[in-house]
Amino acid sequence: MSPAAATALDKVRAIAAALPETAERLSHGSPGFHIVKGRFFAYFWDNHHADGEIAVLVKTSGTEEQAMLIEADPDCYFKPAYLGPSGWVAIRVGGADTDWDRVEDRIAASWEMVAPSRLLEIGGR
Repeated sequence: MSPAAATALDKVRAIAAALPETAERLSHGSPGFHIVKGRFFAYFWDNHHADGEIAVLVKTSGTEEQAMLIEADPDCYFKPAYLGPSGWVAIRVGGADTDWDRVEDRIAASWEMVAPSRLLEIGGR
């Protein structure tokens, strides 16, 4: 893993770990973040299938939101392989110009999409 990817993964881990009941485990060789005993809400990919990208993948509300994000900022967002058809979006996080506030917001929004109502009812994030 490159130094840029290691730094980005550390930041993504910290953001995800701050969300209630978050756990991490490898999924297809990449770090994935999920709610304990629940669904995944983010994945970290480093040069996945030699695509040259360092990215965090997050859920969106669907393909319309995914398309809107990519169209609005194609330098930041792209449609990832495998999960893209399900509405997930990838956020490039390998550069010095990464907007970590935006990344944090998108990870938190993705968490909210899979969080059980009991977590959302007690205040969520």
